[in-house]
Amino acid sequence: MNDATPSATAPTTATPATGAPPTARIHIAMPHQLRAIARITGDAVVEVSPPVTLGATMDALEAAHPALVGTVRDRDTGRRRAMIRIYAAGEDFSDQPADTPLPDLVRDGREPLRLVGAIAGG
Repeated sequence: MNDATPSATAPTTATPATGAPPTARIHIAMPHQLRAIARITGDAVVEVSPPVTLGATMDALEAAHPALVGTVRDRDTGRRRAMIRIYAAGEDFSDQPADTPLPDLVRDGREPLRLVGAIAGG
């Protein structure tokens, strides 16, 4: 499934048996190189419990795909790698702190969080 536009029909997964708050299903669009490292095709999909923040989403991505640990964020500092940009709902979230909430469009599954490889050269 290479469609980068996630379905809005099932944006959250409730856990009524435990009374826990519903989790958000976050679709993460990534460049081919990161998908190859994670051994996935199409978007990564992760479950994130509230509050649905940039940091919690990156934690969930790395927990679901351990091969990505150290590729998107530095292992020691947790800071975004310089050659990776992060976009949510058409806005650059690359320099936002980890506790920044994701926009409703991403939390609700209407748009993916996008990881983009920066282009360098001359």
